[in-house]
Amino acid sequence: MGLFSFLKNAGTALFGGDKKAAPAKPAAPAAPSALDQLENAQLAMRLTNHVVSLGLKVDNLNIVVDDDKATITGVAASQSEKEKVILAVGNVAGIATVDDWMTVAAVAEVAPEPEAVFYTVVKGDTLSKIAKTHYNNAMKYPVIFEANKPMLTHPDKIYPGQVLRIPPIA
Repeated sequence: MGLFSFLKNAGTALFGGDKKAAPAKPAAPAAPSALDQLENAQLAMRLTNHVVSLGLKVDNLNIVVDDDKATITGVAASQSEKEKVILAVGNVAGIATVDDWMTVAAVAEVAPEPEAVFYTVVKGDTLSKIAKTHYNNAMKYPVIFEANKPMLTHPDKIYPGQVLRIPPIA
């Protein structure tokens, strides 16, 4: 569980879910309007559909959006699935933070997976460069690519602001 930060204006633009052009909010905290609540509910539904379309396995998945914060609950099939759901939701334009309340299903006789490190891509990064930094071996880039499937479809298609999973190597 935890709160994860993302770049609000970087990421996949889900149809109608890009709030970049939204007018500035008033300085004083105000109750969300009915329109804001509707937009948040629609974005939450699109995020849920996005996670499901990626084939990520989470029982009782529930996503609630409040402006640029998404709160996720459910039971993930594994630690890696949980991390992929966080990234799938956070790497969407309009989402700045993900509040993770998911749990991982306990599987008898299986040791829990170690948590991966999250890394935010910067201009000039490649998976090879990231692998060199994290693993001291640029040729380990397929480990990072595989750890981020199905969100990544090609090793050369990463972008600044995208957050990636960097799993530990045994």
